[in-house]
Amino acid sequence: MTTHQHPLTGERLYLTDSGLETTLVFHEGMDLPCFAAFVLLKDETGTDRLRRYYQQHIDLALEYGFGFVMESVSWRASSDWGDKLGYTRDALAQANRQSIELLRDLRDKNQTRESPMVISGNLGPRGDGYRPDLLMTTDEATAYHTTQIGVLSEAGADVITALTLTNSDEAIGIVKAAQAINIPVIISFTVETDGRLPNGQSLHEAIETVDGATNNGPAYYMINCAHPSHFEDVLAPDASWLSRIQGIRANASCMSHAELDDSDTLDDGNPEELGRQYSELRSLLPNLKVVGGCCGTDHRHVDAIARQCRT
Repeated sequence: MTTHQHPLTGERLYLTDSGLETTLVFHEGMDLPCFAAFVLLKDETGTDRLRRYYQQHIDLALEYGFGFVMESVSWRASSDWGDKLGYTRDALAQANRQSIELLRDLRDKNQTRESPMVISGNLGPRGDGYRPDLLMTTDEATAYHTTQIGVLSEAGADVITALTLTNSDEAIGIVKAAQAINIPVIISFTVETDGRLPNGQSLHEAIETVDGATNNGPAYYMINCAHPSHFEDVLAPDASWLSRIQGIRANASCMSHAELDDSDTLDDGNPEELGRQYSELRSLLPNLKVVGGCCGTDHRHVDAIARQCRT
């Protein structure tokens, strides 16, 4: 039976990576169909490119003495997206396994006592991460995500992290699927410029709804794919629910999801300013432990975030 490492014990801060897909598409001119980075695992050239990307971020964690959360490239590697990309079920399962094997190799080569590394099996929403275009019941969400979670777990993921979720029902389904095989799970919601989820639900309500339906099932919550200016106003000082938020992976740009979707160019914002905003978020989020980037960010942003948050 697979033994899983419980995520983020102690007071240590952890880095994670940045906007993998936007880095590859906009900085390196790569074609990622359906925004799916896992397709690069099909050959050694693509795998080596992913290895270099991870190493660049791991080196920052080692330099600053942070832990590192290693997110697999499996955000799009669930069955609906696999169908769109022409993957058989067996080929998709193999891609998920390869995404974890790559991280296990990198951890073996880089982990130190000062920089422990957690391997996270990454899940994305069944539909579009920028809008709730495919709503499911919690049971439907459990059924949909169970297979991928099982493969990632058996391959050696320590935890499951579901990023860019747009509604609490899908989050509940993912948590229940992870609970069934006893692997820790992290839930990360995205929000619009008003600080609400794309389905209109408040962040506060979404977290309390998932906790209530799963007996506080998630190890913790995160916010990703939104700029700090989109959600800092809903982080009411001293609100008890804020203790459940332990991770931030923000966008570089202040633009809305709709504006980003329509843009043919990359708005990479200001890395130093973003780093300062993360430092300010630490005063609002008492348990913030995981910091990294999302769309539009790269190693420069993660470097600035690490420097601002280490003090």
